[in-house]
Amino acid sequence: MRAVTWQGRRDMRVVDVPDPRLEQPTDAIVRITSTGLCGSDLHLFDPFTPFMTPGDIVGHEPMGVVEEVGADVHQLRPGDRVVVPFNISCGTCWMCARGLHSQCETTQNGAHGTGASLFGYSKLYGQVPGGQAEAMRVPFADTLPIVVPDGPPDDRFLYLSDVLPTAWQAVEYAGVGAGDSLLVLGAGPIGDMAARVALHRGCEVVVVDLVAERLARAADRGATTLDVEEIGSDHLPEQVRDLTRGRGPDAVIDAVGMEAHGSPVAGAMQKALSVLPRPAQASVMTKAGVDKLEVLHQAIECVRRGGTISVVGVYGGAADPMPMMQLFDKQVQLRMGQANVRRWSSDILALLQQDDDILGVEAFATHHLPLEAAPEAYVTFRDKADGMVKAVFTP
Repeated sequence: MRAVTWQGRRDMRVVDVPDPRLEQPTDAIVRITSTGLCGSDLHLFDPFTPFMTPGDIVGHEPMGVVEEVGADVHQLRPGDRVVVPFNISCGTCWMCARGLHSQCETTQNGAHGTGASLFGYSKLYGQVPGGQAEAMRVPFADTLPIVVPDGPPDDRFLYLSDVLPTAWQAVEYAGVGAGDSLLVLGAGPIGDMAARVALHRGCEVVVVDLVAERLARAADRGATTLDVEEIGSDHLPEQVRDLTRGRGPDAVIDAVGMEAHGSPVAGAMQKALSVLPRPAQASVMTKAGVDKLEVLHQAIECVRRGGTISVVGVYGGAADPMPMMQLFDKQVQLRMGQANVRRWSSDILALLQQDDDILGVEAFATHHLPLEAAPEAYVTFRDKADGMVKAVFTP
């Protein structure tokens, strides 16, 4: 079969790889019909390269049709249409029973001190072949895949794999509801969808970004938008307070993470990392890595006293400086973490099954491309070029 594989820093290639096969009696084989390109995939493109091996199959936002199931699978059958969550959770352990599927004790990676394994996401998270491929092996077939109805197009359900539960959890962790104010920093796929979820719940939403096409999408859904390049990052907190009764928003979602602009020291350190030998790169990243924290610092500055910051953008640094005095003085609540996909999937699926496309998921993707176009799409997405906000591949 054909699959998108990591071959080196900034080097993704579509190549022939062996077809997946059942390895455990609880596995299923899924033929992929649609698979997304995620901002987190760019971290494998660069800078998480020390934890990748040439030939790794990437991607963690797939859906498709079940082709084969193992002998101990009783709830899933060939022909079922399914979405595959990005985190690999057993559904039955102590963590999963408490809705913490991203910390699944069955698939935790103790050797690296990380949580549940992820599809297509490096040695740090299990090195499990991913979903940017024509087919994939899915473990825990009775509890992990999300069965969806036939009929609507793939785009109605595809984002159950990652974008929707990640955005949904971000809003849940922000603790906002009707009438509350929410600032979303970053209007990429997750920030965009988080704004849509919050608007659906009746929140007053302000979205900040520096890409005009992304801000236009948020404005079309009813959010107030601010172009940080036009107003300047130094003036952003003042502008946000002016829009939120002088106090600042009740909650802030950081939907950017380590990809932030405006952090020259951290940016220089990440570039310097690439010239080190691979073993040294891994050691530096896990023990002394520093993220670009510009957006997180903006979140801390903007949020009202006693408010909440929900961090959904991915950070990977081990030695990040944090303004602890300001966090303590402002009595800020900080929540974060990988989305617990199966914790939220039933609620989201019920919303998606309504006749109206409430969250606009069927028009959410800006680009639909063949799988063979993946290498070029990674570059376009990284460069925020061609109006690309969300790309979906068709194997």
